[in-house]
Amino acid sequence: MIIAANFKTNLTRLETGEYLAELEEFLSQNETNHSVLIFPATSSLIPHKGKAKVGAQNAYPTQSGAFTGEIGLVHLEEFEIETILIGHSERRHILGESQITVAKKFDFFKEKRFDIVYCVGEPLKVKEQGIEATWEYIDAQLEGIDTQYEKLVVAYEPVWAIGTGLTPTTEEIAAIHAKIKEKVNAPLLYGGSVKVANAHEILSIDNVDGVLVGSGALKVEDFTQMIAIANRI
Repeated sequence: MIIAANFKTNLTRLETGEYLAELEEFLSQNETNHSVLIFPATSSLIPHKGKAKVGAQNAYPTQSGAFTGEIGLVHLEEFEIETILIGHSERRHILGESQITVAKKFDFFKEKRFDIVYCVGEPLKVKEQGIEATWEYIDAQLEGIDTQYEKLVVAYEPVWAIGTGLTPTTEEIAAIHAKIKEKVNAPLLYGGSVKVANAHEILSIDNVDGVLVGSGALKVEDFTQMIAIANRI
């Protein structure tokens, strides 16, 4: 399984360093066969060697250049980062990234042989239209994406469940994951209000290969509990 944490715009560089130190101490004392990924805020990226892998939440598809407010490959290389999150709903819906932009990023970092965690998911108004409308929406988010890329991980994150405390039923998660698995040859994570209390139930669903956790992972003791839960499944 893959147990991943997206810190979003949270935790300073100092706090991130302390978090990673505590996480590595846990991993050294508790053997796990699962992959552990951490996506800090951009200004909190730090050099890291250990069992957990640090990735970037976002980057512009360029080596460097005149792109004010963005970071490029040169900045990721400084920290030896080779993992990136692409297509998160907050990038799409809040910051206005189109599918064309998302696919351009995907192609750039695929060419650089990055591990890519690619996010898909539907807003509430689409979910309310039923499973077929939901699948059509998600399928459109796969346009221009090489779903056979061998270093791809897909994260299904229903937009209406992110940070709301709401989660789909296990049947709903299983149904969407089964549809995605028909098209995508990659590990499939679930994200959206994942927390310690529901981690076991979610990780036990068919075709769920791990979780991408947001606010539920901001406390290292909660995130390590989720890794321990995965170890027991």
